[in-house]
Amino acid sequence: MAKRFGILTSGGDCPGLNAVIRGAVLKGETVYGHEFVGFRDGWYGLVYGDIMELDRSVVRGLSNQGGTILGTSRFGPYSEPDGGPDAIKKVLKNLGIDGVIAIGGEGTASAAKRLYTDGINIVGVPKTIDNDINATDYTFGFDTAVNIATEAIDRLRTTGNSHKRCMVLEVMGRHAGWIALHSGIAGGAHAILIPEQPESMNQICAWVTSVKNRGRAPMVVVAEGFKLPDMGEAHSTKGLDGFNRPRLGGIAEVLAPMIEERTGIETRATVLGHIQRGGTPTSFDRVLATRMGMATADLVADKYWGHMIALRGTEMHRITFDEALANPKTVPLDQYQEIRVIFG
Repeated sequence: MAKRFGILTSGGDCPGLNAVIRGAVLKGETVYGHEFVGFRDGWYGLVYGDIMELDRSVVRGLSNQGGTILGTSRFGPYSEPDGGPDAIKKVLKNLGIDGVIAIGGEGTASAAKRLYTDGINIVGVPKTIDNDINATDYTFGFDTAVNIATEAIDRLRTTGNSHKRCMVLEVMGRHAGWIALHSGIAGGAHAILIPEQPESMNQICAWVTSVKNRGRAPMVVVAEGFKLPDMGEAHSTKGLDGFNRPRLGGIAEVLAPMIEERTGIETRATVLGHIQRGGTPTSFDRVLATRMGMATADLVADKYWGHMIALRGTEMHRITFDEALANPKTVPLDQYQEIRVIFG
């Protein structure tokens, strides 16, 4: 009898999610004769048994589509009265599902680890545009976010040059500044501000002034989680998200008037926001996501429950949830210092 597996996408959406789904279904069907369903809206679909059938015809042509055909949410498998392992086991038994593939970031992996400990057959696929999962070299969605941010820098530079303004671009990155670092390097930013390394306003303004004195329009890239040395917490005025974390955003709009006041240089802020994780994935992310999906089909076929897929070098590896969650991958000081010497 064919094995039957359920797939869900949880947390923030990300370019490449559909390619993972497609890769898992195509290889699972073709090589192992497995059947697949999708749980709608993340953990909600798993808790309440809300599914859609997934086969070759459904996933055809998905690799170039952003978002997720399954939908996603901040719903937690333990946070609702109807949730918990016993309820989920009943749902899986009633639907004839042998195991679950959970595609998501740190919060999803933490929930999956707990469910595995409570006796649920579950595996994971790491997803985050922040690229901050230490056990894998890259996560899909990161390359797309960097490309979008780089294009934004290129576009802002032309208007900055035209008006001789300082342009401050805010990109995503709560605890890790990988998007800011990579897009800033690619776009030739004159200062890159990341959560891992506080910089003073005096230093930021010195870089901006140096650029202006050379007849250039300064370009500053800042991650949403960046803090000035005297800031206790990252800038947040939008309440809490579904995981009770402060909703970040707006640090660029704090820095811009401070830069203008101290330097006398007209300064404008742009918050890139959700544009970074929407739209069509890059070819790199399509390939990576497809390979991760296919590797996950192997994972469930081998009953490697409690594991996730990770990219190391050019090869796919199997890691435990504990390995995936052990330490977040942040920008090392030496890597930041390597670029910092050319700021200004």
